[in-house]
Amino acid sequence: MPDLLVRLYDLPAHDNAKVAAHGVEIRRALTPERRQVLDWIETHFGSKWAAESETGFGSHPIMRWIAVRNGEMLGFACGDATAKGFFGPTGVAEDERGKGIGEALLFAALHGLREAGYAYAIIGDPGPVEFYRKRLDALEIPGSWPGIYRGMLSTSKTLG
Repeated sequence: MPDLLVRLYDLPAHDNAKVAAHGVEIRRALTPERRQVLDWIETHFGSKWAAESETGFGSHPIMRWIAVRNGEMLGFACGDATAKGFFGPTGVAEDERGKGIGEALLFAALHGLREAGYAYAIIGDPGPVEFYRKRLDALEIPGSWPGIYRGMLSTSKTLG
């Protein structure tokens, strides 16, 4: 699927009331949480997403957002991971989906990119394309597949 382009200067309104009603806080990850956050991502979404997510802990402010309830991580979202201005990866624990957590993380990350000075964000290799189109009026970038991920190492082969 081609990458999507999002106008950060024209983001629609978003309210975190739905996630707050579930006792969920959306916030930036803290440097001392780095290992816990990356371990959680690897456990739930694999080593590639964890590696991609690691880069944001070297920036100030940190470009990683997490969803937390009672000290437990429920989801994450990244900005400036694989490339500058990119949104993602992002994910929510399977048993916490459908509560608005993913959308709240999306908006937190996109607002963070806007605050960092970007006018546009790119969603590379997007999953829920129709959601992004409907919610963000995201536009397909012609000729962008496979884009930045072209030639990426295969996970099926190991070095030995």
